Amino acid sequence: MNAIANPSAVEVTVPRLELNGPAPDFEANSTHGPLRLSTWQEGKWVILFSHPADFTPVCTTEFIEFAKRTDDLEKKNVALLGNSIDSVFSHIAWTRNIEEKFGVKIKFPVIADLDQKVSRLYGMVHTPSAATATVRCVFFIDPKRTLRAMIYYPLNVGRNFDEIVRVVDALQTVDKHAVACPANWRPGEDVIVPPPTTAQAAHERVQMKEFQVTDWYFSKKKL
Repeated sequence: MNAIANPSAVEVTVPRLELNGPAPDFEANSTHGPLRLSTWQEGKWVILFSHPADFTPVCTTEFIEFAKRTDDLEKKNVALLGNSIDSVFSHIAWTRNIEEKFGVKIKFPVIADLDQKVSRLYGMVHTPSAATATVRCVFFIDPKRTLRAMIYYPLNVGRNFDEIVRVVDALQTVDKHAVACPANWRPGEDVIVPPPTTAQAAHERVQMKEFQVTDWYFSKKKL
């Protein structure tokens, strides 16, 4: 009979995160006090992001950039939620330091994930990179708590914040207008009309004048 020599070494199974699947709910302590994702979200889009550690230079530049964009994201109905494997005291000290040294106030909550509960639930800890720090993950969660997009960056490369905002704009646009966004799309540019799914619809599409039709499967329009 086979026996497990070290029961504590058994790997814990966590949910597999999939695009358009559910974003796992959780409870955690943060710089704004205890919160539960499903109730804290309150019908908003959420950008849940992780950083490797407090009081580190690349992470500091990212927090400054998130802070500068907080108001604009709020206008888009987007709430920011940070996370790392640091204590709430460390988070408080670091965010106060950022305000003192850089003149930028951090208004969004930061989860104190010392037990790695949230980090493991969302697959933020990539052991080949670091066993005790999260990589730079960005999760886009819609108001129905559906995971709509994910972006990962390594420990030593800061995020592109223009791209983060562009993804938000694109997701909200496709939801509102039932269209798709082409490569490098920016708000105000033409969008893609979903291709027809029948031979008859394809025949009708190439004759449409209201769209910019290149071929039956490739059409654009202005919003």
